[in-house]
Amino acid sequence: MIARPAVQALPAYKPGRNPADLAREIGVDRAIKLASNEVAFPPLPAVVQAVAAAAAETNRYPDNGAVVLTDALARRYGVDPAQVATGCGAVTLCQELAQAYNDPGSSIAFAWRSFEMYPLLARVAGARAIQVPLVPGRPGGPADTHDLDALLAAIDDTTRLVFVCNPNNPTGTAVRRAELERFLDAVPAGTLVVLDEAYREFVSDPDVPDGVELMRGRPNVAVLRTFSKAWGLAGLRVGYLLAEDPAVAEAVRKTHVPFSVSMVAQAAAVAALASEDEVRARCAAVVEERGRLTAALRERGLEVSDSQANFVWLPVGEQAAPLAAALEARAVITRPFAGEGVRVTIGAPEEDDAFLAALDAVLDDVRGVAVPR
Repeated sequence: MIARPAVQALPAYKPGRNPADLAREIGVDRAIKLASNEVAFPPLPAVVQAVAAAAAETNRYPDNGAVVLTDALARRYGVDPAQVATGCGAVTLCQELAQAYNDPGSSIAFAWRSFEMYPLLARVAGARAIQVPLVPGRPGGPADTHDLDALLAAIDDTTRLVFVCNPNNPTGTAVRRAELERFLDAVPAGTLVVLDEAYREFVSDPDVPDGVELMRGRPNVAVLRTFSKAWGLAGLRVGYLLAEDPAVAEAVRKTHVPFSVSMVAQAAAVAALASEDEVRARCAAVVEERGRLTAALRERGLEVSDSQANFVWLPVGEQAAPLAAALEARAVITRPFAGEGVRVTIGAPEEDDAFLAALDAVLDDVRGVAVPR
């Protein structure tokens, strides 16, 4: 059997390398993975307890409506449960949105580079991908920031979805309140704007708005969040959508794959929400370490924009793949985007120190990324 041409042409998604595999390959005791934007902290104690308890009931199907988790999210954000949809990670919710709103001949608009799944989702839905180039966030800087004016201008009668990744993955930059409010108010009512806020918990700039606040009163705005990053549940896959218009959440629930949020994942997410103070403390530690790593990279002559996520972006252009390969040979896994840059997750301080040591060892050897003397 032959798959649809659009599916045959899809590039395979490349997850971050397994550090144990790399360690064996190059003959070292341990490799460090700074490629997938996971948090370096172990699971929250309450999560471990909840997972253990839920595991005893895994002979049963999970609650398909994730009622307990949905109610907990509704209380936390001050919305009705009908405005909430859960999914197997935020990326699955992106796919369900595309399935719910896009027919062949329609379009999905987003900045580029941004989250790498957006163009793939458009192809699978048979929609046209409208990619709007990033622009420099500061004069003379690299192209790393949303151009909301250009994104607005790119919207046409076919555009059913617009994704705004804020903070943006992989560049870490974020758009500010006034600019985002102007954009949302100008988008046609028939186009759904999805504020993809997977890294919201790491935002330290007070002028970067909370998308849930901007969603209120705007029926064509929805917000995506995830438990995979700040909440430390990457291995369990739980994401959620909040929509001002309950019909948006209902449409997502209709395209939901039954039972795709497991019983264990639901229990873990509820326990994580109840541990929010501890999560906030962990996020504050990540932000502090982000500042230290950013300063260290700038001291080495690398141009690093201020990140609002749990990673930093090295805009090294054509040297992205060689730099990442050289780091990997020294047991440090990062995420290269060929021809553009390298994304480096904020790890534990000792992991970041190992990354910096590896970087110092390879910078002079990677053409075009030499340390200034």
